[in-house]
Amino acid sequence: MVGWISLGIVTFIGALVLSGLKVVNQYERGVKFTLGRYAGMMHPGLRLVIPAIQSWQRVSMRVRVVDVPGQQCITKDNIPVHVNAVLYFRIEEGDKAIVEVEDYRYAVSQLAQTTMRNIVGEAELDDLLAERERLSERIRQIVDTYTDPWGIKVQNVELKDVMIPEEMQRTIAKQAEAEREKRSSIIRAEGEVVAAENWAAAAQRLAQVPGGLHLRTLQSINDMSSDESNMVILCVPLEVLRAVEGFADHPTSETM
Repeated sequence: MVGWISLGIVTFIGALVLSGLKVVNQYERGVKFTLGRYAGMMHPGLRLVIPAIQSWQRVSMRVRVVDVPGQQCITKDNIPVHVNAVLYFRIEEGDKAIVEVEDYRYAVSQLAQTTMRNIVGEAELDDLLAERERLSERIRQIVDTYTDPWGIKVQNVELKDVMIPEEMQRTIAKQAEAEREKRSSIIRAEGEVVAAENWAAAAQRLAQVPGGLHLRTLQSINDMSSDESNMVILCVPLEVLRAVEGFADHPTSETM
């Protein structure tokens, strides 16, 4: 009878010990509590938690992603925009993440939403579209400052989509088109200035060479006549025609 009782006690103690053995993975930490009081961190490996006296919670130390829901914001120049973002963070101190805040993931998400609205409200639309990286970094710094007491490190924040009303999109498209036309006009004008300078230099050089202008004229006529589809019209001074007509009416003695 005593043997059976001893065997039962040993079996009970063994089962109790086995139920208290916990495995902590390499990417995790365990936060242990003894009678409700924080009792230390459990590092990776096989660990013992005394049943009914101690309890513990797993904490993943890997980088986590929080998809910040889209927010309707008003920019500094009173333009409504719809903005969403993604936030990357990791827990550096598991005890603070469990003890200092009830639900750290939800808390980080809410803090990111309010911070994003505030930062977007301080920027004009042009800055929001052109300087996303700078605004994202400001959001990261603010959120990281507030989450530091929770043992959380915010590694990166990225503004994903910035959606503006359709009428504003058309206005921006017209502005961009006008800007492109402006640059095109400037480039054409600069090209005409360079071409005019080159033509002037060429004309000056041809004028200095005897017969240069005549050779250039003949070359131009030859280039145009090489294509049969071109029609070449030569403008001859009236005095030349009269001279030719007079020569035909009064031939020389040699012709006679």
